[in-house]
Amino acid sequence: MKSQFPDEMLQRIQSCGVVAVIVIDNPQDAVPLAQALLAGGIQAIELTLRTPAAIEAIRAIAAEVPEVLVGAGTVLTPEQVDEVVDAGAAFAVAPGLNRRVVERCQSRGLPFAPGIVTPSDIELAVELGCRELKFFPAEPSGGMSYLKSMAAPYAHLGLRFIPLGGLDAGNMASYLGSPLVPAIGGSWIAPRKLIQQQAWAEITQNATEASRIVAATQNKEIA
Repeated sequence: MKSQFPDEMLQRIQSCGVVAVIVIDNPQDAVPLAQALLAGGIQAIELTLRTPAAIEAIRAIAAEVPEVLVGAGTVLTPEQVDEVVDAGAAFAVAPGLNRRVVERCQSRGLPFAPGIVTPSDIELAVELGCRELKFFPAEPSGGMSYLKSMAAPYAHLGLRFIPLGGLDAGNMASYLGSPLVPAIGGSWIAPRKLIQQQAWAEITQNATEASRIVAATQNKEIA
């Protein structure tokens, strides 16, 4: 099964190991936030479409901080697909699986990872041609042990899962140690409150800690 994500993009996401999930209320915070994350080693962002500032924020990061791979999150309608493509988003994800959104992403050439949490979700995603899937909400659904059991019947398909929901610095290593997981998503690195406070140094510190855990996990796998 061919991936909808270009190999180079997947390699960048896997190398980073963490996709920072962010909510922006003021588009002027977008560029300094991206720079703060980049300074801590985070090169991939899921910027959620939960505020009126989101599209403008994606556009600003894509234009001014090209070193950061900025994707759109909470993409729920085909119309939003068009908006994020026009804004320069590199990829898109959603908390669930909407056939119309998947098909619009495919028609626009936008790599898309739908949200899944059951075997039926996986089978529908596979039917629609998706290979990279967002496992959400990860921790409330049973965490890594649940994901391993759920994914086992589909191992021959080479599916990859990006867990999100309840992850933090304390449990992320348990996910990154699995070959099923190229990267995890996390909102604890740059929570909405810190962004509103423009606490860029603290966000860089959180990003640095997450990057350190990723490096330690990847080095352990190599060893």
